Amino acid sequence: MPRIIKHPELRREELLDHAQALFLTHGYDKASLNDVIAAAGFSKGAFYHYFPSKEALLEALAERFARQALAGVQTVLDDPDLDPLARLNALLAQTRQAKIETASQAWALFETLFRPENLVLFHRINLAASASFSPLLVGIIRQGVADGTFRTFDPEGVADIVMQFGMATHDVVARAIAGGSDADMDIAIEALEKRVRLYEIALDRILDLPDGSIRIGEPGYIRAVMTARAKAIQGNM
Repeated sequence: MPRIIKHPELRREELLDHAQALFLTHGYDKASLNDVIAAAGFSKGAFYHYFPSKEALLEALAERFARQALAGVQTVLDDPDLDPLARLNALLAQTRQAKIETASQAWALFETLFRPENLVLFHRINLAASASFSPLLVGIIRQGVADGTFRTFDPEGVADIVMQFGMATHDVVARAIAGGSDADMDIAIEALEKRVRLYEIALDRILDLPDGSIRIGEPGYIRAVMTARAKAIQGNM
């Protein structure tokens, strides 16, 4: 039989699929690079053709998670009945729902990023994930500036600020994980809920909107995402 040669992008996706399955089953730390290579049926040389390191593999998984989370937002972007503010809130609502639905998987894959020694990798992962989201924000903000809904001289800067919100919560989450108790997690959830309310007010002010116009969070959102970690831990036991 003739040898079937797969497109490089298909091979890359297969490698990501095997890596994700191993990381979800055993945890990122316990699944070695050799385990991933063996499971995928790649040679080491073939693996390094796609990814220079295990960290780069995790970064690519984060990018894919972000793309999947945004897969359903095109209808929001194209809906002619939505004004820019409604479009922005609908985009944020869809991403919240996607995060809730994938939270246990995300914890299993990315919890290691909240260790102090992985802070640089945490920022790399966030930058990789935000690359998919930021252009959508910029487009909506520009539309709002054009029709007078928003007032800002720097739509790209506003999008960057929104992306920084997630990075700024790192220490709160890291302390909760390091503490390990339910009480520590409750303290973190309360702190994050307060922080989200502050970010909402800040974004309203930046875009010259009345307080309460933009919804980054919703009741129960932070708790749903944070408590999904327990399910991820149970799944890896």
